[in-house]
Amino acid sequence: MAESVELPSRLAILPFRNKVLLPGAIIRIRCTSASSVKLVEQELWQREEKGLIGILPVRDATETASVSPSLPQGAGSDSAERSSKTHVGTPEAHKLDGKNQQEVTYWHNRGVAARALHLSRGVEKPSGRVTYIVVLEGLCRFNVQDLSTRGTYYTARISPLDMTKAEMEQVEQDPEFVTLSRQFKATAMELITLLEQKQKTGGRTKVLLDTVPVHKLADIFVASFEISFEEQLAMLDSVDLKVRLSKATELVDRHLQSIRVAEKISQKVEGQLSKSQKEFLLRQQMRAIKEELGDNDDDEDDVTALERKMESAGMPSNIWKHAQRELRRLKKMQPQQPGYNSSRVYLELLADLPWQKTTEEQDLDLKATRERLDSDHYGLVKVKQRVIEYLAVRKLKPDARGPILCFVGPPGVGKTSLASSIAASLGRKFIRISLGGVKDEADIRGHRRTYIGSMPGRLIDGVKRVGVCNPVMLLDEIDKTGSDVRGDPASALLEVLDPEQNKTFNDHYLNVPFDLSKVVFVATANRVQPIPPALLDRMEVIELPGYTYEEKLNIAMRHLIPRVLDQHGLSSEFLQIPEAVVKLVIQRYTREAGVRNLERNLAALARAAAVRVAEQGQAVPLNKDVHQLASPLLENRLADGAEVEMEVIPMGLNNHEISNAFKITMPLIVDEAMLEKVLGPPRFDDSEAAERVATPGVSVGLVWTSFGGEVQFVEATEMAGNGELHLTGQLGDVIKESAQIALTWVRARSRDLILASAEETNLMESRDIHIHFPAGAVPKDGPSAGVTMVTALVSLLSQRRVRADTAMTGEITLRGLVLPVGGVKDKICRYWQLTDLESRESFYRREI
Repeated sequence: MAESVELPSRLAILPFRNKVLLPGAIIRIRCTSASSVKLVEQELWQREEKGLIGILPVRDATETASVSPSLPQGAGSDSAERSSKTHVGTPEAHKLDGKNQQEVTYWHNRGVAARALHLSRGVEKPSGRVTYIVVLEGLCRFNVQDLSTRGTYYTARISPLDMTKAEMEQVEQDPEFVTLSRQFKATAMELITLLEQKQKTGGRTKVLLDTVPVHKLADIFVASFEISFEEQLAMLDSVDLKVRLSKATELVDRHLQSIRVAEKISQKVEGQLSKSQKEFLLRQQMRAIKEELGDNDDDEDDVTALERKMESAGMPSNIWKHAQRELRRLKKMQPQQPGYNSSRVYLELLADLPWQKTTEEQDLDLKATRERLDSDHYGLVKVKQRVIEYLAVRKLKPDARGPILCFVGPPGVGKTSLASSIAASLGRKFIRISLGGVKDEADIRGHRRTYIGSMPGRLIDGVKRVGVCNPVMLLDEIDKTGSDVRGDPASALLEVLDPEQNKTFNDHYLNVPFDLSKVVFVATANRVQPIPPALLDRMEVIELPGYTYEEKLNIAMRHLIPRVLDQHGLSSEFLQIPEAVVKLVIQRYTREAGVRNLERNLAALARAAAVRVAEQGQAVPLNKDVHQLASPLLENRLADGAEVEMEVIPMGLNNHEISNAFKITMPLIVDEAMLEKVLGPPRFDDSEAAERVATPGVSVGLVWTSFGGEVQFVEATEMAGNGELHLTGQLGDVIKESAQIALTWVRARSRDLILASAEETNLMESRDIHIHFPAGAVPKDGPSAGVTMVTALVSLLSQRRVRADTAMTGEITLRGLVLPVGGVKDKICRYWQLTDLESRESFYRREI
């Protein structure tokens, strides 16, 4: 406890902003500003136990207070709190009305002398700034007579305000003081007793009432309460002991009453709780507090708002009854119960679903739609015609349950963009749902609500996100769904894509029927084979073959190059890609059915041009008549060490001159040299087919994959042996059988093809034949290589080379018949990339 100390005539002053330290109170502060660190170092750190400082409250300029000398705000003002993380810092000065006049901060004319109970010094990294953590104890009051500066901090000439021993003995004989002392001690004892009962502590605090003088007890008790700054100043200014005791008694009694009200609320709440409801304590306390305040209006709570939202959702009558039953159940639950959140989320889903909200379809203009499709998609004549037919039926009969279109084709041929064009033509919202890799039936139908973390299926969630019940929904990659122990998503889609069933689609999470008949479904796939027959039967398959060489060229010139330039912040003024260069990119750097790799290569050229444009960018030249900006505000900012960078463009500099300043001297035109510099050496050779069929026994075959057509070379050779056939190249059973059929057919027709003389009865006598399919790491299977293997065997046995400009595909039978061939356009597109321009022109002449 603080004892009587002899104060010097002058003390170093540490200001506390909007905070008061009373005698007997202990506070912990952290000093970081230069002035406070200097004060602590010189007055406390160096003097150790003998050091004393003065704590002086300071007020903000907007408050009214009795003032001593007025000093500018920021002159070493520090703030402090009881928290162990209290910081002492120096705020910046504020300007008034744009002038140099600064706000003033008022210093209180009374303070408290303090000593350091604990000092610790630290260094912040990496700045190296020294900081101090100080534990201060208030000792006694003093009056400030004048203030002066000592270096970076303030000092004050003071006079003590404590009474002498003789004056204290005289006051203690005053009957009014005795009455106030007894009243204060009684109130304090009642408070201590209540706190000890609540916290179940011993009677150590009561010892203070008997050992500490009552006028010091008043300061100690008040310092432990959370009171306003005005009340703290009033307590600090209470030099008269009777006034001090009166104010302290009032504050202690007020604190006692607040504890009693809190105890009453706690008892009322605990009386309403059972053992199983202890976890609801905080919520019940809040309700009890509202009852005490008379604020028990729950009309605007979340549950009521949810109910209003459900009423405006437009649910069907049977679903509304179900929702009302769930809502009544929710109202009976406490928010902390395990099922509360799941029930609330479920009701929010019911309220958010667009049960009747639709997008009004605009009048279909088939001519405008056709023009839009032509501008967005080059080629694809049959596909666009089928889309126009579909939209024409929708125009004549809007409620018609038309077929579900399924676009099948390799990647990058425009399947998704076609679906988006359908949505734009109908004026409906568009939502895409990816089904690639989906193996759980719950992704389609949703999880049952009994599971933890359950959620609705992707279809219901997509309808919720789009906000209408008649969007165009794209089921992307429908051929890539799988199945395992969790169910078969493709089977779940049977109900979704059946117009007779999807009007009562039942999601497991929703557990009520939802009408999907107004949704226009469009599906995409790369292959038809993985789609189950029952699901495929519900869709109309529209095949999108790969683009030909000429189609890719037109797509690049019309769509890809403008889009790439726009994405990279360029224009034709900066970069030009001639048609001849685009042809080289298609021939030498891309082999695909779509145009994605083509777009990537064009983007690489655009990035190279962007680097050049950015490096050659020029700043706007300023004229000589540019005037410097001068103002008191700028001078003040510069005086404070701030950096101001400003340029004024004169009125004589027009916009055309400004734009020309940023233009490079001439556009960058891509040539073959730049093409190889940016994209590297050519990846594919035009004369590859001619080089590989230069020897007999090699033929060129065409195959089809989910990524478009592919060229497959077949190599055959003979050697001395026992008439065996060897097959290599990681082949499947079907292609092995085709090889055996091809060899049998060639052996049966050997004399007709002049492969054996009249005396030879066995073509395979004393020889073995080896057929190899290059790229042995890639699995190969399928019947369409039959004609290719027959040609390779005939070429080998006749020692005649196959034409380099000829490729073949098709399944052959034992009678020599070639069965119908599919995917011809995809296969031809890929073969054209292997041949030079002369071979393609020869093909056209033969076709003509």
